[in-house]
Amino acid sequence: MNEPAENRSGHELRDRHVLVTGGSRGIGAAIARELAACGASVSLVARGPERLEEVRTGLEREFGGRHRALAADVTDARAAAGAVAAAVAALGPVYALVNNAGAAESASFLDSDDELWRRMLDANLMGAVHCARAVLPGMKALRAGRIVSVASTAGLTGYRFVSAYVAAKHALVGLTRALALEVAREGITVNAVCPGYTHTDLLADSVERARVRTGRSAEDIMRVYTSSNPQGRLMEPGEIARAVVWLCAPGQSGVTGQAIPVDGGALL
Repeated sequence: MNEPAENRSGHELRDRHVLVTGGSRGIGAAIARELAACGASVSLVARGPERLEEVRTGLEREFGGRHRALAADVTDARAAAGAVAAAVAALGPVYALVNNAGAAESASFLDSDDELWRRMLDANLMGAVHCARAVLPGMKALRAGRIVSVASTAGLTGYRFVSAYVAAKHALVGLTRALALEVAREGITVNAVCPGYTHTDLLADSVERARVRTGRSAEDIMRVYTSSNPQGRLMEPGEIARAVVWLCAPGQSGVTGQAIPVDGGALL
């Protein structure tokens, strides 16, 4: 059963505009639902317009309010700026930005060519750079705002066969810490949430690639992922979403520059 919106830690977000990238599925869609349940107006950004529109209509049907679906590839600086401008025109100034868009590809370091490195850096770092650059002037004018990036435990430790992904997520955590210091006196906080292995389509894709590369069964690979969590399970998208919404709330003004693992204790 869903917890009533008035009991959620993000109830302060009522009628505030939050923009979520990668909002068409998985963790992004869960974040959008949690925000809408807290009364926020949500702008959803992703490349696929059909899935975005499904999420948007679902938010309005379940929670009411006004929400917007914007098809854009945030790895393109101009497209990201255009999506932010359209969101502001529709729903007003952006109070919080959630950089959730990302991608993961696995290969050994020697098999990771320059194109793979560029894809990982564009998807996991530069999309966040482009969106933050687009929303920050408005936040500075209001002297209020929240930027939360969905990084990964791969932004805090290393993993084999995903060197480009790990490097990009470490860079995203570094951006979070540096930007938090830069805007600390302007009413803006900048944080990251670092999920462990989470039950999403992205993980299912990763399992399939590992199965093809290693010849092991999907069940064996999944056991490796779950055994890395002291709780013996995958994280659920809603658990990540609630951490993100907590950081978006106006009352969390003292929390900034943090990279918070949501991983069942895996990094302990």
